[in-house]
Amino acid sequence: MSIDKESDVTGDLQIGPTSIGMVRIYVTGDGFELPFDFEPEEAEDIAEELMAAAEAAREIADRGARAQKPKRPKK
Repeated sequence: MSIDKESDVTGDLQIGPTSIGMVRIYVTGDGFELPFDFEPEEAEDIAEELMAAAEAAREIADRGARAQKPKRPKK
């Protein structure tokens, strides 16, 4: 599976601090649990990557919406 391939797998995501000062991203789903612990600086890098990906996705969606928008007839 690649990052751009749709999937029917569902899961839940939780993010929060641990008792030892790490940031945990905890992913659970049907039959799996994946805890990922990061130093605070690494978590900030991940947050920046998420923001950049969200902006890129928004631009892609906007281009698609503009391409599907009906063109006005010329007068």
